[in-house]
Amino acid sequence: MKQLIPALFAVGALMALVGAAVFITGWVYAPYIYTIGAGFVALAQINTPVRGKSKTLKRLRIQQIFGAIALVLTGAFMFFTHGNDWIACLTIAAILELYTAFRIPQEEAKLQQ
Repeated sequence: MKQLIPALFAVGALMALVGAAVFITGWVYAPYIYTIGAGFVALAQINTPVRGKSKTLKRLRIQQIFGAIALVLTGAFMFFTHGNDWIACLTIAAILELYTAFRIPQEEAKLQQ
C-alpha cells in the first residue's frame, strides 16, 4: 500500500494535467481523462495517513481533502457546463492543494521538534 499511493497520485496527476490541457482543444475524451486522473489524485490523498494529531494538521488535512473533491467536481463541470466555468473550480482546487502541499510538511516538521 505504501508504494501504491504515490504511484496512484503520480498517474492521476499526469492524467489530470493532460486532460485539462487537451480539453481546450475540444477533444471529446479529455473530460474523461481528467476526471479519472482527478479521482486517482483524490483517492491517493484520502488514503494518505496523517502523521500527527494537532488541530492545525487536522484542519490542513480537511482542506486537502476538500481540494481533492474540488478537483473531481471540476471534472463534472467539464461534462455538464459548456463554457469555461470549470476553470474557476480548478483554480480554487489548485490553490487549496498548493497551500496544503507546503503547510502539511511544515507542520509535521514542527511537531517532530
